[in-house]
Amino acid sequence: MAQIEGEILIDQPVDVVFDYVADQSNEPHYNPHMIRAEKITPGPVGKGTQFRSAVASMGRTAEMLIEYTGYDRPTLLASTITMAQADFSYPADVRARCRGHADEVGRAGAAQGRLPAARPVISWLGTRQERRIWASMKQHLEAAPQPSA
Repeated sequence: MAQIEGEILIDQPVDVVFDYVADQSNEPHYNPHMIRAEKITPGPVGKGTQFRSAVASMGRTAEMLIEYTGYDRPTLLASTITMAQADFSYPADVRARCRGHADEVGRAGAAQGRLPAARPVISWLGTRQERRIWASMKQHLEAAPQPSA
């Protein structure tokens, strides 16, 4: 099983970061590979919420289904991602902890690819891609106006 990990410090309140990340329809704003992301289940975001998304990958569109398997705002967002190429499980997709005036968000996941020999490559590429996506999300969130108290 390939491991994909990363974390970043974001200078925004923990609940703002959590809510933004939990709404997958925001991802196209900071992930240049995400073509679309739409919530397909009714009601507020929580355990069982599903999103249908698509990413551009190597000149192709890869469809995915994201389902939240755990939700405890603002500390835990667990999910599974199902794709034709690989399945991902994020047991603690988002961990947000207060650190002074900034919040740390981390992501750790395991990929089960269709080709076992590709797992080290999936891990290496996935970790690099996650770092770029999180850096873009940090820039996007820190540029947003701070909520008023």
